[in-house]
Amino acid sequence: MSVTAPAGFRAAGVRAGLKASGRPDLALVVNDGPLDVAAGVFTANRVVAAPVVWSRAAVADGGARAVILNSGSANACTGARGADDAAATAARVAELLTDSDPHRPVRPDDVLVCSTGVIGVPLDMPALLSGAGRAAGALAPTPEAGHDAARAIMTTDTVPKEDAVSRTADGVAWSAGGMIKGVGMLAPGLATMLCVITTDAVVDAAAARAALGGAVARTVNRINSDGCMSTNDTVLLLASGASGARPSPAELGGALTELLARLGRRLVADAEGATHDIAITVSGAVSEAAAEAAARAVSASNLLKCAVAGGDPNWGRVLAQLGTVPAEACPFDPDEVDVAINGVVVFRHGAPGQDRDAVDMTPRETRIDIDLSAGGAGATVWTNDLTHGYITINADYTT
Repeated sequence: MSVTAPAGFRAAGVRAGLKASGRPDLALVVNDGPLDVAAGVFTANRVVAAPVVWSRAAVADGGARAVILNSGSANACTGARGADDAAATAARVAELLTDSDPHRPVRPDDVLVCSTGVIGVPLDMPALLSGAGRAAGALAPTPEAGHDAARAIMTTDTVPKEDAVSRTADGVAWSAGGMIKGVGMLAPGLATMLCVITTDAVVDAAAARAALGGAVARTVNRINSDGCMSTNDTVLLLASGASGARPSPAELGGALTELLARLGRRLVADAEGATHDIAITVSGAVSEAAAEAAARAVSASNLLKCAVAGGDPNWGRVLAQLGTVPAEACPFDPDEVDVAINGVVVFRHGAPGQDRDAVDMTPRETRIDIDLSAGGAGATVWTNDLTHGYITINADYTT
């Protein structure tokens, strides 16, 4: 189940000819209402792609009717042409949707635009605009249409990533569905992701912004594969209100957090060349922010990631990286720290613990648990190992 799981949404994924491979490369998601509530979270990079600039402005009023997403070109660092192309894309989709239902006209600023692919390559606009027409003609509310959309936004992903959750509010069923892409440039400040979340819950713009922001902060914003931040990161939420259910802010936030956690976990599982998914959990911190700072620091260690790739439970890499966290950001006493790898406590209170040879490094999922013994808060950041496959994929990316 994907973006078409909630009521009120149609989707499509088509081949527009933007990729030399001929694979699907253009997706369209449309909210048929009755509400057109929307919210967005975007990259923290100061170098941003034209579609990010467009969509930030378009979603600022808390509404949107559609999202068009292309792969094959990021439309980043493309100057005035890139801005014009993003605007023209939105205008074409608005025209197509208005033509199909003149009683519910769509303005260009009702359309959000997302792009992913190589930086510095202008869009092939004739192909994109022609593809937009085919996508509009293929729109459907079916699971297959949602799957087609999820496949069309892939770049180096090996599989499409989609999911859905169902809930009830005062006895009325509602749901949220989503699709996501991005398996490289996974770093704090989102990942190299395009993500569209849909819900048929009745929510207002303020509630949508708060729920999405909180869910992003605790899920996809805690992924760090390679320390590289993208220019195009975009997470969007569209709410149709078609179910009539009115979840509380906590219920909405909980559902979005569960959905984004699932989707984010699939990004890590498909990370470029990875053979291990690594969960770094810090507990015993003075605050959640402190725990996150410590987990982020450990997740940034390429030495640790290479050790995990080689099946080496080298806990010294964990301690060395932990010590780089500024004391004001995360106070702790190194002599009170415990570290466990896959359940084996290899470092206890400032000294070696159990023999590292007792650690089983064969499972795909590697768990590194760090207890700071400084407080009651915790956080988890996901990362992955670095292998020769990562180098091969990125050495050949534009060639």
